[in-house]
Order: sequence, then C-alpha cells, then structure tokens
Amino acid sequence: MNQKRAISIAVWLAAFALLWAAIRTVPITAVFHTLRQLQWWQFLILTLLNGIILVLLTARWWLILWGLGFKLPFIMTMGHRLASFGVSYFTPGPQFGGEVVQVLLVEKVHNMPRTTAVSSVALDKSIELLINFSFLAAGVMVVLRSNIIDGGDGDGGWKTAVLALSLLALPLLYLIAIWRGRHPLTRFIKLFRPLFHRWERWETTFETAVSGLSSSEKQAGDFCRQAPRYLWAALAVSVLGWMAMVVEFGAMLTFLGADVSFLQVVMVLTAVRIAFLFPTPGGLGTIEAAQVLALTQLGFDPAIGLSASILLHGRDVFLGLMGIWWGKHFMTK
Repeated sequence: MNQKRAISIAVWLAAFALLWAAIRTVPITAVFHTLRQLQWWQFLILTLLNGIILVLLTARWWLILWGLGFKLPFIMTMGHRLASFGVSYFTPGPQFGGEVVQVLLVEKVHNMPRTTAVSSVALDKSIELLINFSFLAAGVMVVLRSNIIDGGDGDGGWKTAVLALSLLALPLLYLIAIWRGRHPLTRFIKLFRPLFHRWERWETTFETAVSGLSSSEKQAGDFCRQAPRYLWAALAVSVLGWMAMVVEFGAMLTFLGADVSFLQVVMVLTAVRIAFLFPTPGGLGTIEAAQVLALTQLGFDPAIGLSASILLHGRDVFLGLMGIWWGKHFMTK
C-alpha cells in the first residue's frame, strides 16, 4: 500500500469515526421526527435562498472575467463553477482542487488564454478566502464574547482567533502584493528551481509553468489597478453572498425547531465553516460533530444539529453531482 492510499484511507476512517461519535449522541428517531416537521414551503424557501447564494458566488467570478475582457454567459459560468465545487467537495482535503477544472473549462469551451483563466481563478479564490476568513474571524470573536469556550477562560478560543486572523492575512496580503505589481506565487515557486534543474526533462516544463504563472499574476495585478470597479463589485457580491448564507442557515435552524438569535446563528455557522476546513470529503463527520456540539452548548436539541447536517450534505451532494456531470460533459465533448 503506497503512502497516498494510506492517507486517503486514514482520512475516510477519521470521517466515519467522527460521524459515528455524533450519531451515537442523538437518537435516530429524534432526527427523523425533526425532519418530518419541515413543510413544503419551508423547503421552497431554503431552495430559493440557496439559489440566491449560488448566483451571488457565481457573480463574483463572472465580474472578474468581465473585467479581464471576457463576458461569458452567466449560466455557463455557473456551470463551470459548479464543476469546480464538485471536484473539491468529493476530494479528500481542505476543499481545494477544483480550481484546475475551472481553468480547463474556460480555456477549452471559451477559447480563453490560459494565463487569463489562471488570473481569473486566482483572483476569485483570493477574494473568496478573504471574505471567508473575515467571517470566521468575526465569528470567533462573537464566540469569545459569549464565553462558551473553555469554560469562559478563553485560552482555546484566542488560539482559534489568532489562527483565523492569520489565515485572513494570507489572501489579503496576496491581493495587496499583486495590486502593487509583485508576483508572490511566482517568487515562491522559483525557490524550487534548483530541484527541477537536476532533471533535464522537467527543466523546460518547470520554466514554462513559471513563465505562465508570472504572466497570470501580472494580468491579475493589471486587473486590480485598471479595473478597480470590477474588483470592488466582486467583493460586494461576496459579502452579499455571506449575508445570504447567514439568512439561509438561520432559516434552516428555525424551521427545524431552534429558536435562535442572530448571534447564535453566526456562532453555529462559524463552527460549521471551521469544520468544513478539515481534510474530510465534504466535511463528512466534522460538520455533524460541530453542529451537534455547538447547538448542545447553546442549549438546543442536538437532533436539530444532525438534521441540519443531513440537509446541508443533501444539498451539497446534489450540487456537487450536477457539477461533476457538467464538467464531464464539456471536458469530453
């Protein structure tokens, strides 16, 4: 058994162990009872809210592409982004990997230069991470003020806050760097040049990749300086997308029977998003454990947390499968 296969098996075992630990604390009958309380109009509202979120998150990349000179059909852009999500969602790891699919789809389907495709995806991902970690940092601060971590001493909470702020700094510093004409990723990759120069057959490939990445980062920097209105518009729709996520999550918990306040919604959603960063496919096991723990700490029925996890996974699996179908259709067409 090679190392990669062993790591993959270990990740799946960890996911199922966390899932089993969450399920053991909640009677399955209570979960079924909670889900049966949902009405058809509540499903409709959640579906509409999720559609709004999908449109807003797609609009960010669509605006970036428009600012780079490529006005793609919005539906096509949404399909390409779903394909990226499908690959990232079903791949063990910290929810990355689908970005390559985004690049290949716009390059193949719309004849976009690879450097432009890479620039658009890099900018899209940087803004996504910036907004995501901004929310996580704010959410952790809300949790700290509530004194529910570490029995109120806050030590573990502050460690989490420092981690969230550190992660927030990465995409922020990257955007500032390319805005000022720097090429941080290219400089980082060049550190490995001596390693690739030991093998002659890889040397040309490495230099070609470095040249392409440098061109992409230059184009991204030009975009930030010459088309700032598109950049600010992309940031604005990202913020609106997160606001819609909070509304959707709060509506889902309310429909399942939890009389949650706005701050409590933010606290539980923060736990879910942190759990989603763990290297399990689709956050399997970690999301269930996080929701059950968070809602129990807030005094709610843990069956609501497990029920919410079922709805979240059902939604994401459906969207992920749609994305996989879309990507397969256009990559093999």
